Amino acid sequence: QVQLVESGGGLAQAGGSLRLSCAASGRTFSSSAMGWFRQAPGKEREFVAVISWGDSTYYADSVKGRFTLSRDNAKNTVYLQMNSLKPEDTAVYFCAAQRTFSSRPSIRALDFRSWGQGTQVTVSS
Repeated sequence: QVQLVESGGGLAQAGGSLRLSCAASGRTFSSSAMGWFRQAPGKEREFVAVISWGDSTYYADSVKGRFTLSRDNAKNTVYLQMNSLKPEDTAVYFCAAQRTFSSRPSIRALDFRSWGQGTQVTVSS
């Protein structure tokens, strides 16, 4: 099982940028799809983005064009670059891993078996 540790959260102003990182331990990183989810207070956890083992990326409509997900298999790390941040992006962001070779990984939270502890992102208006 992959162990995940997120970093890079914090406070940003609307229109600003943050970059989240997710460092993974274990040998299965390169064969895993990696995803980001977020959960705002009082709301359900929602899908943000996923990257397949082959670097195909998919995004929620709410972040498309503003967020970019990438991975560095040599460093066992994925990065979520968040630009043009909005107050509605405020949430705890979770990194997750899904063992699959599919070029189009599932975006359902239940299909991700490993999760990080989460990192807070707060965007002020």
